[in-house]
Amino acid sequence: MLFGKTILVTGVASGIGARTAELAGQMGAEVIGVDVREPASGSATFIKGDLSTASGVADIVAQLPARLDALANVAGLSGSTGVVSTLAVNFYGLRALSEAVAPRLREGGAIVNVASIAGYGWRANLERAKSLAGIDGFPEVAAVVAEHGLKDEEGYPLSKELLLLWTMRAAHQPLFKNRGIRVNAVSPGPVETPILKQFRAVLGDARVDSDITRVGRAGTSADIAPAVLFLCSDGARWINGANIAVDGGLEASINAEVLGF
Repeated sequence: MLFGKTILVTGVASGIGARTAELAGQMGAEVIGVDVREPASGSATFIKGDLSTASGVADIVAQLPARLDALANVAGLSGSTGVVSTLAVNFYGLRALSEAVAPRLREGGAIVNVASIAGYGWRANLERAKSLAGIDGFPEVAAVVAEHGLKDEEGYPLSKELLLLWTMRAAHQPLFKNRGIRVNAVSPGPVETPILKQFRAVLGDARVDSDITRVGRAGTSADIAPAVLFLCSDGARWINGANIAVDGGLEASINAEVLGF
């Protein structure tokens, strides 16, 4: 279902992004990869780019072809570099790229955002998430952080809370909806990628180990990439504004605990 399609994948230098790009190529797609670091084994086309600034996003878009079939937003920071850079890349840069790429996506195309189980708390933090996601354009992130009194340790989960909320909003925004562009998310649990050690430093070993224990093992990039590419495909043509937990049952376990059944 991906044969002959052109898919833009961010974060291709490692982890989930690398496996997503590799699998898409194996399934017959033309892959354009974006990362701040050049991948060891390259995609057919590679663009060195930085999502942390508006100018960086503009530079990436300027190098893209006129037509794409899907955008897989996989690139992200663990939170170890602080809340400003984490929000800039994981949410505001991702959103800016998605909005800029939208006119190049074919009618019926797709955007897939890699969120996280760490964004589970968006409902509990809804008013804050609505406020931060409601800021138009690519703001001066340091000023936003200062205004809202955000702490470094909040950066990663907050960025994913915003991403999940925006995914639902974007599915019904005219920029995407008027051309049938679907916007969905996948939320992995702990995944054995090069930045898992950084997650442990940010979230704590107890939290990560508890999540892994609930489902028996950590995930792998190979567990996540097929779900991302399914949502990129026409097989998911009636899935829009959804978040698919790809976590071995972790979210179900947490829901059962929270709801008391």
